[in-house]
Amino acid sequence: MFRLKQESVTGRRGELVTPHGTLQTPFFMPIATKGAVKTLSSFDIERLASPILLSNTYHLWLRPGMEAMKELGGLHKLMDWKGAILTDSGGFQVFSLSGLRKLTEEGVQFQSHIDGAKMMLTPELCMEIQRTIGSDICMVLDVCTELPATRKALEQALELTTEWAKKSKQAFEKTRSGSINPDAKLFGIVQGGTDAELRERSAHELVEIGFDGYAIGGLSVGEPFEEACAILEKLDPVLPKDKPRYFMGGAQPHEIVGYVERGIDMFDCVLPTRNARHGSIYRFVHDDLSRPDFYEVVHATNEKWKSSNEPILNSTGKYECAADDELKRYSMGYLRHLFSVDEMLALRLATMINVRFYLELMERIRIRNAGV
Repeated sequence: MFRLKQESVTGRRGELVTPHGTLQTPFFMPIATKGAVKTLSSFDIERLASPILLSNTYHLWLRPGMEAMKELGGLHKLMDWKGAILTDSGGFQVFSLSGLRKLTEEGVQFQSHIDGAKMMLTPELCMEIQRTIGSDICMVLDVCTELPATRKALEQALELTTEWAKKSKQAFEKTRSGSINPDAKLFGIVQGGTDAELRERSAHELVEIGFDGYAIGGLSVGEPFEEACAILEKLDPVLPKDKPRYFMGGAQPHEIVGYVERGIDMFDCVLPTRNARHGSIYRFVHDDLSRPDFYEVVHATNEKWKSSNEPILNSTGKYECAADDELKRYSMGYLRHLFSVDEMLALRLATMINVRFYLELMERIRIRNAGV
C-alpha cells in the first residue's frame, strides 16, 4: 500500500497505492466537504491535476443520506470523480457542535445542525457510512478535544478514541464484503492535545491495534506552530516508518514545509479555498523553501491591481497542469474587477489559483525531498 522511497532532513518521499490510483507523497488534498470543492467542478480539479479529494462523512450522512448515496452508486459516481477520496470520520464536525453533543462509550449523541434532530454516530455506523460513500481511505471515529484542555480531559478523550478505534477496525473488516470499494484503507487518529506523553501513548495504542496509516488529529485548533512541531518530533520514532502519516487540518504553506520535515506525508486545509473566496491569493516569491518568506498572500481586491495587466498565474516552477492555459489568460486587473462587481467567476478563478498553488507547493517539496 505504501512504499517509502527516500527519507532525509527535508522529509519523506513515497508512494501510496489506493483503489483509484497511486499517489506520490507528500501530497495535499483539496477539500470537497459535501461532494464538491467550493466553486469548482470535478473537471476543474482534474485539470488542476489533484489525484485525491477529501470529503466529509458527517455532512454526506445528513445530505444526501445513506439511502440516496447507495442509489446513486457512491460518491465517485455521484461527482463523476475518477481519483481517490479520503473521508474524515465526522468527529471534528461533531466536536464543533460541543454545546449539542454527549460522548458515551457507544458513540456520540448530538443534534443535527440542519434541523435539530437527535442523532447518534457510533464507530460502527461511521464505518458503514464511509463504506457506502465508497471512500478509498476511511478514518476511525475519534474525539477531538478543544485546546487548551486539562490533562484529565485529554486523557479521557484519548481513552475513548482508542476504544472507538478498536470498534472502528472491527466494523471496517466486517463491512469489507459487499462494499463498492472493498480494498479501501483505514487510518487511526492519534490524539492527546499538546501533551507529548499522551500523544506517545495514543500512538503506541493505535500501532498495537494496527492500521493502514496514522493521522495526527487535534493539532490545527489554534495551538502555536512550534508546539505542533514538537509533538510531531515526539511521534516520529513511534509511528511505523512504512505507514503514511497524515496531518489533519489547516496549515499555512511554510507550516506544511515544517511538518514535512518532521515526517508528514499527507495534508488537507480549508485555507486555499476559504481565502480565495475573500480575494486572498497565494503566490510564490522565490524557490528556497527553507525560508518562510518563499510565498506571499496578495489581496485581489486591493486598489493597486485596478489597472494591472500582471497575470493572475505567476508560477515559474516545474509544476504544470491543464488548467494553466485558462489561468494565463486573465490579469490581476480583471480579477479585481470581478470581485468589485461580485461576479461569481472571481471566486472560481481565485480558488483555482490557490488550489494550484498548494498542489505546486507539494510538487516542489517532492522534488526537494528527492534531492533533484
